[in-house]
Amino acid sequence: MCCAEQGDAEAQFKLGLRYYSGNGVEQDYTLAVEWYRKSAEQGNVTAQNELGSCYCLGIGVEKDYAQAVAWFRKAAEQGYATAQNNLGVCYENVRSVEQDYAQAVEWYRKSAEQGYATAQCNLGNCYYHGRGVEQDYTLAVEWYRKSAEQGNATAQNELGDCYYYGRGVEKDYAQAVEWYRKAAEQGNVDAQCSLGNCYRYGFGVKRDKAQFVEWLRKAAEQGNAEAQDELGDCYYYGRGVGKDYAQAVEWYRKSNRCYKEIGDCYFEGKGVEQDYAQAVAYYEKAIAESKWDRSARKALANCYKRGLGVEKDKAKAKQILKEVK
Repeated sequence: MCCAEQGDAEAQFKLGLRYYSGNGVEQDYTLAVEWYRKSAEQGNVTAQNELGSCYCLGIGVEKDYAQAVAWFRKAAEQGYATAQNNLGVCYENVRSVEQDYAQAVEWYRKSAEQGYATAQCNLGNCYYHGRGVEQDYTLAVEWYRKSAEQGNATAQNELGDCYYYGRGVEKDYAQAVEWYRKAAEQGNVDAQCSLGNCYRYGFGVKRDKAQFVEWLRKAAEQGNAEAQDELGDCYYYGRGVGKDYAQAVEWYRKSNRCYKEIGDCYFEGKGVEQDYAQAVAYYEKAIAESKWDRSARKALANCYKRGLGVEKDKAKAKQILKEVK
């Protein structure tokens, strides 16, 4: 505290960091920003970057992308790799500056060439998608690999995709699995889904439905809706696990999009008490979500035709089916 109050820039930054994290002092983002600013105004690049992040995220100050960019730029122009990457993100995602993929690439490259893994992955994405540079899968793989070898989970997953689809490298499912696994073990949801599918279909590994379900569950438990939907199907049909309709319904509900499937469970009394009115309500939700959902329309029309959960109305049933013809 004494050195910070006497104007030592590094001490000011460290004190700001302590207030930010609550390390040895009561956590106080406002005081963190205050000390970051004192240090940043003396040219401390780490403080400038952290102050930019506070403005970007609205932590300790009101969110202000213009201020975030200004502080990122000060640090970036001094060669600070993290700030260079952050400035690239601002140019790519239209934060206070006009979207400019070429500028994003320029700043990503400056950072990536210093070995900053996140920037290497971002630069790989630019080459992969052709943003700010001519699309080049080979260069995308090169930058993904540099990042992946430093342990960046996103880059590991992207490199896995490149091997899986044969983009920038020769298709190699075994290599895809290797990189998916590295990312998945770090909690990357996309990699967990991809690794699960490799086990499901036997791509690069021996087919193993139990392993498929295990990786699917990891992704589902992190809130991935597609994985939750698929895990619900596993329990409903007994794929890699024993049939358990109650579990199926639970995961369908979590995905917040499997309305037709939940409707079927209520209609048939699988995993829930049979309730035709609830079935109708979920079929209607499914149709509201996608008016072209033929299976949901057929199910709802059947309810109207037979008077299950609604008053019998054959004309209504015909109309429901007619709307998708």
